[in-house]
Amino acid sequence: MADSNITKKALAESLKEIMKSTQFDKITVAQICDGCNMNRKSFYYHFKDKYDLVNWIFDTEFIKVASERSSKETYEERMESIENICEYFYNNREFYQKALLIKGQNSFSDHFCEYIQPLVKNRILFLMREFVSIDEAKVDEFTVDFLTDAILCAIERWLLSNECMKADEFLEKIMGLIRTAIIIMQQELNVE
Repeated sequence: MADSNITKKALAESLKEIMKSTQFDKITVAQICDGCNMNRKSFYYHFKDKYDLVNWIFDTEFIKVASERSSKETYEERMESIENICEYFYNNREFYQKALLIKGQNSFSDHFCEYIQPLVKNRILFLMREFVSIDEAKVDEFTVDFLTDAILCAIERWLLSNECMKADEFLEKIMGLIRTAIIIMQQELNVE
C-alpha cells in the first residue's frame, strides 16, 4: 500500500508541475510519466486517465483537509475548519485554476460538485434546525442544487480571478450570503 501511494503521489506531483506551464487538454499520460520517470503501465495500473489523477489529487489532499472538520463541535471550530478548507484552495490555487478549466465528461467541476452537494445539504439542514424542529427540517433537491451551483460558481470565480482575495475574506462573504438566504427562505416558509 505504501508503494502504491508513493507512485500515485509521484504521478500527482508530475502532473501538477506540468500544469504550471501546459494546458490540461494538451498534457499526455506519457508526459506525466516522463516527469517522474515511470512508465505508462504504472500510470494505468493506478489511474484510468489523467482526469482520474486530477480527481485523486482532490480526493486525497482536499478531502484530508475537509475531513478534519467532521469531528468539530462548536461553531468557532467548524468555522476554523471551513477557513482551513478555503486556505487550502487559496494555497493550491495554481493547480485548481487549471483543474476548474477542465470541461466536458470527467471534468473536475463535476467531481467537485458530487463531493460538496451532500455537504451543502447537511449544512442547510443544520442551519434550519435553529428555526424548525428536526422532524420539520426538509430541503428539496432544487434548493440543494441551486446553492451548490452558487457555491461552485463563487469558488470558481474566486480562484480564477486575477486578484484572488484571501481565503478569510472569501469565506466571510460566502457565509454571510448563505446565512441570509436561509433566513429569508425560512421566513417565506413560515408565511405559508
